[in-house]
Amino acid sequence: MTVEVRPASEFEDVRAVLGPKSPQANVCWCLSYRIPSTRNRELRGPARGEYVAELLRSGTPLGVLAHEDGEPVGWAAVAPRADTSFARNRKIPHVDDLPVWSLWCIRVRPGHRGKGLSHALIAGAVEYARAQGAPAVEAYPLDNGDARVDLTMAYPGLRENFERAGFTHAADTTSVLAGHPRVLMRLDLG
Repeated sequence: MTVEVRPASEFEDVRAVLGPKSPQANVCWCLSYRIPSTRNRELRGPARGEYVAELLRSGTPLGVLAHEDGEPVGWAAVAPRADTSFARNRKIPHVDDLPVWSLWCIRVRPGHRGKGLSHALIAGAVEYARAQGAPAVEAYPLDNGDARVDLTMAYPGLRENFERAGFTHAADTTSVLAGHPRVLMRLDLG
């Protein structure tokens, strides 16, 4: 198995990991934290994918994709925090005024899980942010301890995986997802 993580640039690759089986479905497309909630609610069905395609054409940093033997199998959303709702989120604090990047979603396609791809995606997202000049990367994973997490709700990642990648606990948050508190983890790139 050969895994390569690289910046998302091809819409069909992004669609393979984030897109719905039915074009009319209102799946996230990893837009929930990227655009204002009013706009997020307005985008329905195919308009969601079209919006992502436009973001790709504009060169907006969206994230990275993991390719296993050339097939897109995983995704990590990473972008400047200022370009996300985390810039205004009242439940997740800012620890300072650095123009950090946020890493908020990790997704591995069914059939490819359990191979360490989430670790490769975190590392690839960090390298992409570093190459774009980010001074630090923040993540907001679940602090689930030993408790099981429903895979659908594990998209922000797990604290343990970010610790393995060198991130440290920077702050507690008041955000809770699927019954688990989220923590602010940070990796300084300076």
